[in-house]
Amino acid sequence: MPRQLRAEQTRSTIITAAADLFDQHGYESTSLSDIVEHAQVTKGALYFHFAAKEDLAHAIMELQSRASRRLASDVDGRGCTSLESLMRITFGIARLSVEDPIPRAGLRLATGGVAVRPPLRHPFTEWLELCSRKLLGAVKESDLHPETDVDTVAHSLVCFFVGTRVVGSSLESVTRQPRRLAEMWHMMIRGMVPVPRRARYLTLIAQLEREIRTM
Repeated sequence: MPRQLRAEQTRSTIITAAADLFDQHGYESTSLSDIVEHAQVTKGALYFHFAAKEDLAHAIMELQSRASRRLASDVDGRGCTSLESLMRITFGIARLSVEDPIPRAGLRLATGGVAVRPPLRHPFTEWLELCSRKLLGAVKESDLHPETDVDTVAHSLVCFFVGTRVVGSSLESVTRQPRRLAEMWHMMIRGMVPVPRRARYLTLIAQLEREIRTM
């Protein structure tokens, strides 16, 4: 195997192991020795790629950010309404969290006081901007009541989305996340979408949740 490819695989193994431990035990409670043991690599291999635990945390948060942006870009290419796009993006992020420890760890790191170093932006800032943009589009498309306070709803949506995962991480399996997300959207759709357009989005909630559960 070429040396560069082997080095890339080792780096990926270390990141995945660190993400798994950060997700399970938290950043502060995880040591570099724990990561070395979990990844089954040498300390020399770890230090070749990462000088400190903070560098590992930053790499995980960067991967999470890339995955979220790629997901949003893919959904935008489908030509959906703004509200459908936002719903698909949130369920897509939930799916990533169910399937992969890196997005799960990225969220825990973002809520655990780990500094976000430039040029990386805090994921909550990105999510707030995305939600505000999509909700404003939904108002213009008449899928939300015209008096909707877009910034307030965006803030509530992000807090709800993050909160279900943070609370759920202590009380229930991550596989419960799609159901919690569906519950969130049920409340929001019933409260914000005009009655004539409501059925379409309530049906979409069930479809998106089912897609995650059958993957």
